[in-house]
Parts: sequence; C-alpha cells; structure tokens
Amino acid sequence: MTSVKRYKTEILVIGCGAAGMACASAAAETGASVIAADERKTSGGVLPQCVHKGFGLGRYGKEMTGPEYNEEEYRHFENSGAVYMPGSRVLSISSEGDAGKALLSHPGGICEVYFMECVLATGCLERSIWSLGLAGTRPLGVYTAGEAQEMIELGGYDIGDRIFILGSGDIGQIMARRFRQLGKTVICMAEIKDHLGGMKRNQEECIKAYDIPVMLRTTITEIHGYPHLTGVTVHHIDTDEYEYIECETLISSLGLIPDKSLADGLMITDANGNKAYPEWLHFCGNADYVHDITDSASSQGEKLGRMLANKLHQ
Repeated sequence: MTSVKRYKTEILVIGCGAAGMACASAAAETGASVIAADERKTSGGVLPQCVHKGFGLGRYGKEMTGPEYNEEEYRHFENSGAVYMPGSRVLSISSEGDAGKALLSHPGGICEVYFMECVLATGCLERSIWSLGLAGTRPLGVYTAGEAQEMIELGGYDIGDRIFILGSGDIGQIMARRFRQLGKTVICMAEIKDHLGGMKRNQEECIKAYDIPVMLRTTITEIHGYPHLTGVTVHHIDTDEYEYIECETLISSLGLIPDKSLADGLMITDANGNKAYPEWLHFCGNADYVHDITDSASSQGEKLGRMLANKLHQ
C-alpha cells in the first residue's frame, strides 16, 4: 500500500490564478510558510487563454494581454518563497482542531496538507445554458464563452462559422469580437434585459466597434438539431413573437458564480444558531466575488496574504 505523504504549512492557498498567486507571494514575502496548489499544470487560471488586452493597467501601469499579465505575476510568485504544487487537485478540506487539513491528489500520489490558514482562490464557474431548462435537444456545438475561448486560444480548435450568442456578459462580448477577428459570422447577441451587460469598455470596443447585431428583450426557448446544432428558437419578449434562427454554434454568456464548492460542509453553527465558515477559511479573487478587472482580484489577494502572515506572526 502506498503511504500518504504529509506536509505542514502555515498557509495553504488553493488556486494559482491571479488572486491566488498574489496572495501566496505576499504571504511568503511577509514571512509565512506557504503551499500554493492548483489542479492545472500551469499557473494563471484563465489568464493564458485571454489573449486580448485589458490587464495590468492598475497593477503595472501598462495594458497587457492575459498571458503577459500571468508571466509578470508568476515571476513574482516564483521568487517569493511559496512552495508551488501544480497538477494537484484538492479532494477535500476538513477541520483539525483550530486549524485544518486538505487531502490532495497530485503527480506524486495522495498527500495531506496540514495548515493554520487556508485561502480558496478557486475562481468562478460559468452559468450553463442548460440551467435554463430549455426545450429541445442537447447537440454538439453548444459552449459557454469561457469554454469556447479555451478551445480556440489554447487548443486551436475551430468551433464553427455561424455563431449565436445568448447573454451579454463580458466574456461573451470579448468572444464576439474574437469570432469576428477570426472571420466568423456572429449572427446575433441576444439579451433578455433591455440593455447589454458587462463593462462599458467592452460594449464600445467589442460590440459597437465590430458591429455585432444585438437583440434585446430576447431569449432562447428551444435548441434544435442532433447530433449537431442546427438552430435555435428565440422569444422576443416585447412582441411575444417566436423566431427560428439557423446557427451551427451556440455560445452562452450568462454570468459567473464564485466557486466555493470546496467549502461545502464546512459551515459551523454556533450556540445562537448562526452559521459561519471556520475562522481559518478565507476567500479571495473571484471565489469571493466576481471582480470586474483582474488587477482588482490580484490586489485583494495580495492584501489578504499579507494580513494572514502578519496575523500568524504578531
């Protein structure tokens, strides 16, 4: 039987995207022992797939692409003294007295990490189109905006030429521009509200600048085609009319949800019936709340890392 390796650290950071790297770097530089684990084999979370500019202005005083921003953050992280464990999936977190323990699966096998403080910097999840309970089929050709971005920018895949986008979140707007840059036909961006979501900058630089057709007060009611998508039925809410639109790719950009799944079951109920997470558990970056810009997530992680290190060594 393979033995389980055990490690001890003052701070365990789970997730090495922008916020996690900044948190781990700041904590280590302030004097704490830090282990930073991430299930991906490379740092940065979604940064490597964000080839557009829009990063770094607040933190570095210049506009950068996601990969460039990741390179700067990783250089700092690498030299901070934090122990980096890439390719390590956290299976569970539990309390151990006043502190905690994490069970990890990593390239060297199963290990346990005992810590005094734990930071979840696990980013966020995209709201799936299937959460809308749509009628019809579940064909090939349906992706979230983030999935499409990863497939195109990191995998080099071609996901279709005639593209319909449901929802107007920032990633969806950025991908609408990217599709146009790649010579694709963006049939429409449909939004159930009476205005586009996302940042004003993306509305100007992506939707208006690339002349993306927009249908407001419109949503999808049915998906057609099997095994591959052939079209969608949309509902124009103000006129109560339904329209069938042919497309071969459907992209959803319906919003982001902070990923706190590793904290499931950790809530503690006190004598007064109030529920709270253990004092050793903290959230930063998009796992705490969805940040408009990555620089903000990094800054929050940096402040938290420094605060935790000072707390342990006061």
